[in-house]
Amino acid sequence: MPAVVHRLAGPALYAHHDGIRAVFAAAFAGPPWHSGPADADAYQDRLAADVHRPGFAGAVALDGDRVLGFATAWTSATPLPGNRAYPRVTAALGAVRTGAWLCGGVEVDELAVLPAAHGLGLGRTLLEAVTRDAPDGRSWLLTSVRADATVRFYERLGWRRATHPAPDGYGTVVFLGPHHPARDTADLPL
Repeated sequence: MPAVVHRLAGPALYAHHDGIRAVFAAAFAGPPWHSGPADADAYQDRLAADVHRPGFAGAVALDGDRVLGFATAWTSATPLPGNRAYPRVTAALGAVRTGAWLCGGVEVDELAVLPAAHGLGLGRTLLEAVTRDAPDGRSWLLTSVRADATVRFYERLGWRRATHPAPDGYGTVVFLGPHHPARDTADLPL
């Protein structure tokens, strides 16, 4: 049976939390994340709260009952919060661009596929499932600049870097979705 991607409301997605935890653990175990079992547990706990965020969208790739991948997204707060990587994002883009490009758009929070399921198109399908309703095409995400394969994956799908990597390749890179109106700004990446 081929894998099938389902877009699910928060509680329906959370019903797959054990499979999502397993995918998270496998997908983020290697560099640059080096996540361990405690990180997967913490993500599972965070997901329980995230499914209640405004504009939450979730998708899961299933092979029968087995979770092969998942994606989560939600409507970005206005202004962006002062936690996680958001202060770095605002510093890189500036407050005006952050407000116009990101706030109120669809922020992809997590996208993960079991390594054994790479190459099946699941990442692309999961990403499309959680961003298809982005207002005016305004979807965005951030990832580690050290995640070379991840960065190349987003670029192959038509996502465009909005920020330059920090010196020595450290830090976060912001990507604008393929239908984001600011992606064709001449001075990108900033």
